[in-house]
Amino acid sequence: MRIISGTFKGRIISFLDNKITRPLRDSVRENIFNLITHSKNININLENTNVLDLYSGVGSFGLECISRGAKNIQFVEKNLEPLNILKKNINNFSIQDKSIIFERDIRYFFDQSENLKPFDLIFLDPPYADKDYIQILDLIYKNKIFKKEHLVIIHREKNSEENFGKILKVLFIKNYGRSKIIFGTFI
Repeated sequence: MRIISGTFKGRIISFLDNKITRPLRDSVRENIFNLITHSKNININLENTNVLDLYSGVGSFGLECISRGAKNIQFVEKNLEPLNILKKNINNFSIQDKSIIFERDIRYFFDQSENLKPFDLIFLDPPYADKDYIQILDLIYKNKIFKKEHLVIIHREKNSEENFGKILKVLFIKNYGRSKIIFGTFI
């Protein structure tokens, strides 16, 4: 797994090679960032953005954001194995000054007022079996921790069915193999 573009282009990202985690494939990440950059439906520029990476795993999405000019990234991960590799990646890329790791369950993230700054880009990559992420979207919406011009990206299994109710407007959905990437904004 490598960084696709930007200041860290070509650098290797450490990752877990097991059946529990499923990091975003390089090709999927590349397509996501091409859409962020070139889609007329998306109104954010990655440079100088504040990024929230929920269920961040080893941090491949957030690392790519920093490589492409994001100002800072807040990683949220509770599982020890990917958390240790995330820390290793942050150290290897020397981005400690641009990143914060919240090492607990996501629900506790919203109890920490210093974490609740407005974000330009919010990425969620929950385990495929996790249906509680809709509640997390609701917490983000209720706490208004997003800027006026923002983007929400959600990685799900292609055959999953989502009901975002009246909190998220889906801009478009892209399928890549087993993955489905949902692009949206809060209503």
